[in-house]
This record gives sequence, C-alpha cells and structure tokens, in this order.
Amino acid sequence: MKMVCYTSTQPEGAVKNCTEVLVNLFQKEEIQVQVRWLVRKDFVQVLAIEQECFEFPWTAEEFLLCLQQPNCLGMVAEHEGRIVGFVIYETPKNRICITNIATDPKFQRHGIARQMIQKLVAKMIYQRRRKIGIEIRETNLPALVCFRALGFRTAVIRKNFYEEQSEDAYVLQYRLGVEHIDPVYAPEIQKRSRFVG
Repeated sequence: MKMVCYTSTQPEGAVKNCTEVLVNLFQKEEIQVQVRWLVRKDFVQVLAIEQECFEFPWTAEEFLLCLQQPNCLGMVAEHEGRIVGFVIYETPKNRICITNIATDPKFQRHGIARQMIQKLVAKMIYQRRRKIGIEIRETNLPALVCFRALGFRTAVIRKNFYEEQSEDAYVLQYRLGVEHIDPVYAPEIQKRSRFVG
C-alpha cells in the first residue's frame, strides 16, 4: 500500500481525511479496558509488551530509573486481568509529556491507545494542563496515524534525531481547546494562557 499522507506539501485537511480513512480501514472492534496506575506487579507484563513492540526496548532498569523521577508516572490498560497496554509520562509545568506508550500487539487496533489517551486528557483537564506531547520516529507510521486520529498535530520535526538510523523524530502535540475548559476555572486558565507558548 502506498501512503503519501504525511508529506508537508499536502494541505492539513488532506492529511486529516487520509488519516481517518486509514484508521477506519484498520480499526477492529473496540475492547473496553480499565486504565489504572502502574504498580510493581505489572512490571513483568509491561516489560513483555515493551520487548514485543520496540526495536530498541527500554530495560527494566530504564523503566525504574524513569519512574523514580518525581514528575514521572505510569498507567496500564487492563482487560480481563491481563495488561494489554501501558503509558509512561512526565508532568512538567503546564503539560504532559508521554515518554513511552505501547499496546500488546495481539490487542492493537482495538481502541486501547485511544482509551489511555482519553484518560490522560481527563487528567490534563482536571490538573489544568494545556498540552500533551509525544515524540515519534518517522518510520513508526502506525503511531503517527493513531496519534493524528486522536487530535495530535505535528509541532516540530527534529532532523536526524535518531543518529544511529539517520531518522527524524516527529514531535506531536495535543492542545487543550476552549471547549474542554471547565467554566469554574475558565477565567484563571484564560489569564494564564496568554503566557503559555
């Protein structure tokens, strides 16, 4: 299949339409999951998913080092007692930065990543944060398509970011829109948003 959706010469609407077509083409029946905090007993399953999903997976030590940072948190998606996905993220200042996210290959395209992102958006609204960011390799087309379908947009392209493969990194952002602002907090958020880039 030839995909030309992500060339910079196409208008934003064309990319959005192509993304929707690809997502609908490959989406399977949605599986409902419980998204909850990552706990120590989940590590074996999380590491197994990490090994299956990534060419350069994090080690157990890298997970622990990351999660020991004061602003780093983890959540898992659980289905019938089995961990089927996870997300690791940091919470600097007014945003959420996803550092690692994966879905068990046997459960991909069942809406699990979407449910984890929805949970992050809910946290973002509750904590009055304005953005969620993620960095994705240019060759990880399924992730690019998934996050674009979830409302993320390209903020920056970092040329040759992954030097070992001469591969670019796409920095995608989801920005909280006015439609998400709780009216109780609206004046304070609008006042702060003048200073947020």
